[in-house]
Amino acid sequence: MTPSGVVVLTDRRIAGGPLVEVVAAAVAGGARWVVLRERDLGYAERQALAVSLRAVVPPGRLIVAGPDPLGGDAVHLAAADPLPSVPQRTSPRSAPVEHQRGAVRVVGRSCHDAAEVAAASGLDYVTLSPVFQTATKPGYGPALTPDGAARLAPAVPWLALGGVDSAGRARRCAAAGAAGVAVLGAVMRAADPERVVRDLAGAFADAEVPA
Repeated sequence: MTPSGVVVLTDRRIAGGPLVEVVAAAVAGGARWVVLRERDLGYAERQALAVSLRAVVPPGRLIVAGPDPLGGDAVHLAAADPLPSVPQRTSPRSAPVEHQRGAVRVVGRSCHDAAEVAAASGLDYVTLSPVFQTATKPGYGPALTPDGAARLAPAVPWLALGGVDSAGRARRCAAAGAAGVAVLGAVMRAADPERVVRDLAGAFADAEVPA
C-alpha cells in the first residue's frame, strides 16, 4: 500500500484537543494515513504515543517520521535522515541499530526541489512542499504550486504538502496528479477535524485523475 488521499500529519502543540482524539476524528472523516511527527519527544513517550495512535488509525496506516518505525513498518524521512533503522534496543534509551530496509514496508521522504527528488529514487513515495504558502511555516517557500510540483514529480507517487487548507486546493492537487494531500495545520487547528477531512477527501476524490 502507498499513502494516498488525505494524509494527516500530527502536531500536538497546535492541536485543538488531545492529539489522539483529533486524529481519531480525522480518521472518521476519511483520513487514509497518519504521519506521527512529534520528534521532540523522548523515545519512550513517543513510542507510547505511537501505540495510542495505532489504536485509532487503520491497521498499517501509521507512518512514523524518522528512520525508527517505533514498532511499526512505515517511516517518513526528512531530507537528511538515513535509511530506516530497526529498534533493536537493550533499553528504551539506547540508540536504534541501522540495517538494510528489511521489515520496513513503506518508506517516504520529504522533498523540496529537483535534487532532493532525484535522491529519493527507489522509495515508495515522496512529499513535495510547499505546494502553497502555509501558515504553519510562514515564509517557507517559494510555493511550488500544484503544476510545479507535478513537473518535479518522480516516478513514484507524490503527496502535495503545504497550505492544502481548502476543497479547491485539494482539487487542484488531484488534478495535477498527486496521489494525495498531506495536511497538518488545517486539521490540527480545526474545531471540527472530522468535517475538515471529509471536505478535503471528498474534493480530492472528485477531482482525482485516474492512473
